[in-house]
Amino acid sequence: MDPTQNTSAGIGGSNGTIRYQTNDGTSTVTVADDSKENLSQVINSIEKTLGVLHQLHLTVTSFTPASQLHLLQRLNSLVMELDNMTKLSEKCNIQIPMEVLNLIDDGKNPDEFTKDVLNSCIARNQVTKGKTDAFKDLRKHILEELEQNFPDEVDMYREIRASSAAEAKRLAQSQSVLPNGDAKVKNEL
Repeated sequence: MDPTQNTSAGIGGSNGTIRYQTNDGTSTVTVADDSKENLSQVINSIEKTLGVLHQLHLTVTSFTPASQLHLLQRLNSLVMELDNMTKLSEKCNIQIPMEVLNLIDDGKNPDEFTKDVLNSCIARNQVTKGKTDAFKDLRKHILEELEQNFPDEVDMYREIRASSAAEAKRLAQSQSVLPNGDAKVKNEL
């Protein structure tokens, strides 16, 4: 299958490209490998800069007038590496939450932010699950009460629900859409 003929969102190609089908029939391509390569280059530049800073620190702490040329070379090397890092970082689009930077400024571990976010998500998930369970219990209780008072209407209601659920399932299968609304991913070889 030609990757340009992909009719749903999916991962295609063998070079790490991700292809999305838009409503107008065109496809957009995001190359994940390029962003990883850019990030890798920035990380390498940061490591080089740290190495140059360490060398500069050693040169400054043991400074003598005879080592002035060596100091200037190290400073020039630092400026060039910082310039290189700036150019490489322009190719990366990484967003860091301010909370993480504040934690680092406070001398704390940035993993605390991740832990706090995860714990917050778990707490919100438990609240949402509790609400969902409460609505399920309410629905069950209402159906039981209705069945006692209006058994014929409840039977008709259940038949209508069963037929509409079957129709929705059939429609979802025919459109290659998952029951939760997501599009199925087509593998390309």
